[in-house]
Amino acid sequence: MSEGSRRGAFDEERLAGLAARALRCEELEAGGIEKIAATLGVSDRHLRRVFVSRYGVSPVRYAQTCRLLFARRLILETRLPCTQVAMASGFGSVRRMNALFRQRYRCNPMELRRGATADQTAGSVALRLFCRPPYAWRELLDFLALRAVEGVEEVRDATYRRVVALESKGDFYRGWITVSRDEGSPAFGGSVVLKAEVSLSLVPVLGRVVSRLKRLFDTDSRPEDVEKALGNMTEARPGLRVPGCFDAFEMSVRAVLGQQITVKAARTLTTRLVETLGERAETPFPTLYRTFPTPQKLLETDGDTLGRMGVVRSRQRALRALADFALSGGLEPRADIEGQIRDLRKLSGVGEWTAQYVAMRALDWPDAFPHTDYAVKTAMGNMPPGDILKTAERWRPWRAYATMYLWLGHGEKDMRR
Repeated sequence: MSEGSRRGAFDEERLAGLAARALRCEELEAGGIEKIAATLGVSDRHLRRVFVSRYGVSPVRYAQTCRLLFARRLILETRLPCTQVAMASGFGSVRRMNALFRQRYRCNPMELRRGATADQTAGSVALRLFCRPPYAWRELLDFLALRAVEGVEEVRDATYRRVVALESKGDFYRGWITVSRDEGSPAFGGSVVLKAEVSLSLVPVLGRVVSRLKRLFDTDSRPEDVEKALGNMTEARPGLRVPGCFDAFEMSVRAVLGQQITVKAARTLTTRLVETLGERAETPFPTLYRTFPTPQKLLETDGDTLGRMGVVRSRQRALRALADFALSGGLEPRADIEGQIRDLRKLSGVGEWTAQYVAMRALDWPDAFPHTDYAVKTAMGNMPPGDILKTAERWRPWRAYATMYLWLGHGEKDMRR
């Protein structure tokens, strides 16, 4: 297969994967495949063709199956009432869920629960996330801990915790999540298991929460493919993931504030933003008490207020441009990722480093490569930029993973991101 053919196949796999994720966490009736295609920047005819080629079923059939499987998980792994299971899995009503269960499984949903055990505590629901081994869990937690925004998220006792705020159909849902590695849970096929605990207040948007957690912890990564492309780079720490994000706007703001300063300084600046503009949140964790400000809130904030936080004028312009971009759907992953990166670079105050970093962590682009990054340049012997890009060609289409290995090898404390 030629290089062009391989790239085309990879692009189609990405497109099908993005559509599948949207179908897993949204109601198909809320705009249907046409809306998903428009968001991804392709025609619905092209998307249907690619999707059927990749998954062997129509998008509608795939969405129904995903809802059934998610509902089945909730029935077996939680003690949620049937009504909440139906709503959380996107059926809209118990009657619709029961009808599809009888059609596919020849049984009533609640019959599955007999004899099942559920790991659930008061005020929360627990679910498992499965990942291909190996999985460098400690390294991923270290990365997130170094960048954790005080009040919003933290890493403590080998567990990631954060405040969550999601909007759905005009309603806002606020709550909290925790994620830890589940060493004692039985896995299928040798999978690594992560345990996610989600507050009951987020059950109506549980599908979206799970989808975002999978993105944040890069659970769909195929380490064997990455290792094949990167070679001996992966030997010291096999299974290194690219940390995604729970919220693309939040992560992108953090990237803008982190331009040309240390990780610690960027974290301090972001914390000030949250303390001033974030809303109060109730959680069982004393150190988690704020939501991250929305794009609308940032646009409503005057320059003097931002200035008192330490945000200089040029950064203010960049943040406002980013907020407008987010509200227009610019931070939703698209099929034409190169075009999306170009659009990012057109924003005031957003250069190559920021655009690539956002693509890497917020836009699900495994081939993103911030070649102008200080630590990347240092780890590659301070080569000229052109030589860095030429050397990195052999790592395609997994240059984001190569970046993680370069950063890790350089030493996290010295990084400027």
